[in-house]
Amino acid sequence: MSILEIRHFDTLMAIAETGSVTRASERLCLSQSALSHQVKALEEEYGGELFIRKTSPIQWTRLGERLLGLAYDVRRLVTDAERDLSKIQQGVAGQLRIAVECHSCFDWLMPAMDMFRRAWPEVEMDLISGFHADPGGLLDEGRADLVIISQKSRRKETDFYPLFQFEMPCLLANDHPLAKKEYLTARDFEMETLITYPIPEERMDVYRKVLRPGGVQPRDTRRTELTVAILQLVASKRGVSVLPRWAVAKYLDEGYICERKITKNGLLSELYAAIRRESSHQAYMQDFMRMMKVTMGGMFSDVKILDN
Repeated sequence: MSILEIRHFDTLMAIAETGSVTRASERLCLSQSALSHQVKALEEEYGGELFIRKTSPIQWTRLGERLLGLAYDVRRLVTDAERDLSKIQQGVAGQLRIAVECHSCFDWLMPAMDMFRRAWPEVEMDLISGFHADPGGLLDEGRADLVIISQKSRRKETDFYPLFQFEMPCLLANDHPLAKKEYLTARDFEMETLITYPIPEERMDVYRKVLRPGGVQPRDTRRTELTVAILQLVASKRGVSVLPRWAVAKYLDEGYICERKITKNGLLSELYAAIRRESSHQAYMQDFMRMMKVTMGGMFSDVKILDN
């Protein structure tokens, strides 16, 4: 008789998604020894190692890959069944109007929205486009149901759910003088033109976490709505920019531009889902947040998925 249980599948997925047994145990709120015991029990049951120890990222064996694939298949079936049960219990009528503060989010947001439409065809979904001075205010005004935002705030009747954490490097032309440095500090931006999206400085992490604490203001700023336009300006040495690494990975891999860490430890940013408290319990809201994490985690390996 098989020893496989849902908890084993959760363990395998946590190891795969966090990249280590230690972080997986933290996600699952288990001791590392308890998690290791689960892995050992599976290996004894099926007669082989699931992954090669002390590798980063985790290198799965054929046995481990097969069990991990089974884990995702079973979890999907369980999630689908739970979703159907929730629909039966709660009904399915509703709406999901999404506003986005992160203007480079669409690569992963659109697949998540497509996944949601297939799972919840009865829920009316819409995307509120354009730049908003206060995206969170759209919730208060009743114009949005969920806002993807980079900073939690004290806002009445709003719940914030953590989604992802990722690095924001400085993007430079390949022959830019700053490219010779191992990492940049606030002072390195003092004589630069900083190219950004047209959003307020207080909503940009490079200002909030690096430049203002360092008492630095860039020599000049230039704003544009399109990511590709920002990259073209950077490549042409018209300035530097700070964007999520996952949003520009393709251009970095192709050598179109280069990157340098901001501060020795890197500039880390987060994204949150802000939802009106009265509707945050809705099953389809929770399911959409799960779909965003699944999509993002599947597309970008250097993004850390955050637990609620």
